Amino acid sequence: MSASQFMRAVRITGHGGPEVLEPAEVAVPAPRAGEVLVRVAAVALNNTDLWTREGAYGRPGDPKALSGWRGPVDFPRIQGADVAGRVVAVGSGVEGSLVGRRVVVDPAIYDTEGPHANPVGLMGSERDGGYAEYVTAPAKRVHDVTQSPLTDDQLAALPTAYGTALGMIERGRLRKGETALVSGASGGVGLALVQIARARGARVIAISSGPKIDAVREAGAHAVIDRAGDVTEQIRTAAPGGIDVALDIVAGELVGEGMPLLREGGRWVVAGALGGYGVTFDVRRLYLHNAQVIGSAMHTPTHFGLLMDLARRAGVEPVIAAAFPLDQAARAQEELSRRRHVGKIVMHP
Repeated sequence: MSASQFMRAVRITGHGGPEVLEPAEVAVPAPRAGEVLVRVAAVALNNTDLWTREGAYGRPGDPKALSGWRGPVDFPRIQGADVAGRVVAVGSGVEGSLVGRRVVVDPAIYDTEGPHANPVGLMGSERDGGYAEYVTAPAKRVHDVTQSPLTDDQLAALPTAYGTALGMIERGRLRKGETALVSGASGGVGLALVQIARARGARVIAISSGPKIDAVREAGAHAVIDRAGDVTEQIRTAAPGGIDVALDIVAGELVGEGMPLLREGGRWVVAGALGGYGVTFDVRRLYLHNAQVIGSAMHTPTHFGLLMDLARRAGVEPVIAAAFPLDQAARAQEELSRRRHVGKIVMHP
């Protein structure tokens, strides 16, 4: 570890636009009991970074209230949920053998200690994250990936996007031979869904935009729907027998339009609202066909363990769209918000 007691970081000082991202020199955090200190090699950006910064999550009963992922944000906050790096120090009660190990941090803060716990907080929102040279994390949330052939950038791309994707696929009970519909397929979560669903042996139909269709097909989609056209008609053509599982990060009008395309016993899994959070659908399509609508927020500890097994053997290979230095965090977030890229954007402290 560096002898310096201070580190470079980028913090948000309140809700707002990119201007609230401020470079700062802050104290290197000391790992507490049960924690480790990780030197950040790469940190990936997510939509959660934008929405936490903007306060776009709303609150129960007040959807337009400024709020972080799970409530008020304690400012100033160092953003960044997705960290890959090396352990440089450990707190009391943690095995010293972790020092020097290459790791990925599970960014979720869980409601219980069990293997199927639900995330109720997120690093970079409810606690400081990886827009910094160092970050602390509970030792039990640090996964050793020293032997993984993936790059640091690819490893950093995994936690939120691929964790969210794997959580959706697990909760939607996607099985080999089934047909899966993936919305928003060119983004980080969308590409992860395409790759993991394909690896599960599903037939993957993805929705994307014209310039990104080839990249989505290269990621493993069997058919790609151009969202500029008649989406439902294209889906009917690509899957005349219907959809078993919809893996949806768009929501909005797609839910109402797509629900009739589910097969008997189909599952519609929602983990985002890029197309709008106000949804209307014919409830008869639900109960007459034994369909299910399933909400999915990130992953459980069990899901994340499965993801790290994939990482160790390069069972998935994240696509990196761009890399920025930490001091260009505002520019990196602006690039993310334009949604012109395919894959993940990362930063290097």
